[in-house]
Amino acid sequence: QVQLVHTGGGVVQAGGSLRLSCAISGGSSSRYSVAWFRQAPGREREFVAAFRQNGGYTYYADFAKGRFIISRDNAKNTVFLQMDSLKPEDTAVYYCAAKQGSPILSQTRQSQAYPNWGQGTQVTVSS
Repeated sequence: QVQLVHTGGGVVQAGGSLRLSCAISGGSSSRYSVAWFRQAPGREREFVAAFRQNGGYTYYADFAKGRFIISRDNAKNTVFLQMDSLKPEDTAVYYCAAKQGSPILSQTRQSQAYPNWGQGTQVTVSS
């Protein structure tokens, strides 16, 4: 059973940066598609970024383009989310999620496509 463990959340001032990590155990990260989602209080969980296993293509939500980068280090079995130019509206609990192989292309940005989830990590951006 694959397990996902987050590190890297915290409190940062607006304009600052954070790098979230998602360590994958119980399987090789090279075999998985991985996505990041976030959920702010009172709001639905939303897609942030994804890395598809086949071809290594990346996908971003509009709010993440130009500020966030998803990457993977297969030697460390870890997926990263580098977040720059953070804004108070980025405050949320961030989750990584994984699926062995790749989801149907049209479902890449949908949470139900990923059966394995981490515990979440809080990101707070102060103004």
